Amino acid sequence: MVRLVFTAILLVLLTACGSIGLLPNSQLVQKAIALRLSQTQQQLNQKLDLDFQGFEIKHLSITQEKPLTIQNLPAFRVRGTYDLIVKLPKRQLTQPQQPFEVFLQIQQEGKTWRLLLPDQDGKATVPTWRSYLIE
Repeated sequence: MVRLVFTAILLVLLTACGSIGLLPNSQLVQKAIALRLSQTQQQLNQKLDLDFQGFEIKHLSITQEKPLTIQNLPAFRVRGTYDLIVKLPKRQLTQPQQPFEVFLQIQQEGKTWRLLLPDQDGKATVPTWRSYLIE
């Protein structure tokens, strides 16, 4: 019950503070997606010996921003779509309308955001998260 009241108060405060920059914006979401894509790209490069030249995110559309609490800090689940352009040595591949879901958390000081990725360990009963600073 106390946790529910605390979460409700936190959500009201987050909504009230939205005008001063405590809500994730498109630029932040794009950086979070790029961070996640670059991690995936590095893994593919290592495993498949591919020569990615980079990627570009275009036409980002946010369809949902849901406030929540993760590890006692305010966070958001952000969903939407984007167009992805993958650059290869001799051509580009375009993948339109790629769906995304990212979890973003503002840190206690309110100055930095982190991308949260759920840990893939299926043994844990309580979800654990890996956290990456978004620069």
